[in-house]
Amino acid sequence: MEWVRFWLTALLLIGSLAAIASAVLGNYRFDFIMNRIHSAGIGDTLGVFLAALAIIIGMGQPLVILKIILVLVFMWCTSPVATHFIGQIEYYMDDSLDEHMRREDVDDND
Repeated sequence: MEWVRFWLTALLLIGSLAAIASAVLGNYRFDFIMNRIHSAGIGDTLGVFLAALAIIIGMGQPLVILKIILVLVFMWCTSPVATHFIGQIEYYMDDSLDEHMRREDVDDND
């Protein structure tokens, strides 16, 4: 049973690493800040969840599980608020926001 816990923990940590690495690559790939905060938000939400789940499975102690769950709740409450705040700053401060946005349902000939 101990080997199952080990391999499950290892797979979850590898998944967490992949999610965080894809968020980092997304931050380098995208030019527009709204796309960057989207990739960072997805990466940190999934990456932190998988890492916390790996720690919970690997440790198995009730006090550690409670602490990790509290960290997860804190991260899941603060990360979207910070992302929304950064998006609002970009919305109000970027004068060239129209250049980054493209609507395909509008015909230019009208």
